[in-house]
Amino acid sequence: MRQLSAAVEVAQWAREEFGHAQLGNSRRTARLVSIGAAVARKPGGTVSEVMKTDAARQAAYDFLESEQIDPTAIMVAVALACVLRACQYPYVFVPVDGSSVNLTDTVGAKGFGSVGSRARGARGLKMINSVAVSPGGVPLGLLAQVWWARGARHSKHHRARKVQDKETRYWLDAIDRSVELVDAQPQAPVLWFQLDREADSQAPLLRLEASGHWFTVRASHDRRLRSDALQPQYLRRHLQRQKPLGTYYLDVSPSPHRKAREARMVVRVARVVLDLVDKWTKKRRPLELNVVWAVERGTTPKGEKPLDWCLLTNHPVDDFQQACEVIRGYSQRWRVEDFHRTWKRGGCNVERCQLRDPARVIKWATILAANAMRIERLKHLSRKQPDLPASVELNPYEIQAVILLKRKYKKRTEQISDSMPTVGQATTWIAELGGYTGKSSGGPPGSVTIGRGMEVVRAAADVLEVLDRRKRHGRKGP
Repeated sequence: MRQLSAAVEVAQWAREEFGHAQLGNSRRTARLVSIGAAVARKPGGTVSEVMKTDAARQAAYDFLESEQIDPTAIMVAVALACVLRACQYPYVFVPVDGSSVNLTDTVGAKGFGSVGSRARGARGLKMINSVAVSPGGVPLGLLAQVWWARGARHSKHHRARKVQDKETRYWLDAIDRSVELVDAQPQAPVLWFQLDREADSQAPLLRLEASGHWFTVRASHDRRLRSDALQPQYLRRHLQRQKPLGTYYLDVSPSPHRKAREARMVVRVARVVLDLVDKWTKKRRPLELNVVWAVERGTTPKGEKPLDWCLLTNHPVDDFQQACEVIRGYSQRWRVEDFHRTWKRGGCNVERCQLRDPARVIKWATILAANAMRIERLKHLSRKQPDLPASVELNPYEIQAVILLKRKYKKRTEQISDSMPTVGQATTWIAELGGYTGKSSGGPPGSVTIGRGMEVVRAAADVLEVLDRRKRHGRKGP
């Protein structure tokens, strides 16, 4: 096993992720790389959890509190690192979704806004995130992040407001930032945006169409079609008249409100022209696109609603195979929800942040977000490419720690060798340290158990590195 310093390998990842940051001078960028490496070694929601010495903590606080450092510049660096990974593919999926970070603000003096139900009085920040995912389903990084603090309740009804007065504008910003950054690259991939029903409104659909990239949006309601017929024509009725293009079967996992089953999904497609109406100006605009409708037939348990995906897309749909590719692409939208879960709970614990200003929180949260994507990448590599060597994502000390800890907690019948484990093996062993119990857990290792396990592994890896360094320098004793 090669003996490269764990600190060197983690720093290399941090340089790739944050080294492009334009912060005004090289010392600030070097400090950002140093903080990023510390988070990668031991992620945590607060600076004091991550930084091990008083000097390191003070340096991190000075960086985060500096008004000369723009939080957006940190995100641009993270996004550029993501784009450079994405450039090896002809296209990448780009799931986009919103979330919020619930933060402590008992007296309302930190500049945060309401999150969740206003009646609950929770405070924090909201954001829209877009992430890049390879055609094979492996997360590549964070492509855009748009933050805001929600203000007081608006006096006008939602439909009576212009787009620039709605939170819809932040969705448009996330789309625009993703496109601008990718289009600036000489060999950029095509983006294939994947958005849920919240994006099924005129402004996002038209912005996506104008982007020059592909998109898929799940329909939220039965839209009116532009037609020469005397009676109004609607999307669902039009789709029901189409001949089924094919059928596929989908394994449905059990949940509190859903029984496990193999669902029979019937697929129909159509080329339609939507009749979009601007609620503010009352102007009507046509939008021609394809629709892929996958609906469960004949396998729905009593008392449940059938699975139903009605997908609006500008991707070609000339046959059943292309329709299935649109459906598979939309399934990648869950990657952004997985990222949110890891960012908030899977070791990163961003909501434990105690910083007292939105700009400071955004800087720290962005650094944690980059590390959350690293955890997600490890998880999906273990599923999509499990036979790769563990060294693609873990440094030598982390690998050594995983092997030693597995030997300590192995079953009596297991034999653990010194050879390099695969990324699939290593990820399972890490998840077991975090509480994963195998098949009884209901599926492959998830981000929460991997995140917990990585905390144990990194602590052991730090000890192994210290001991190795002392040995190489001929030191004895404590």
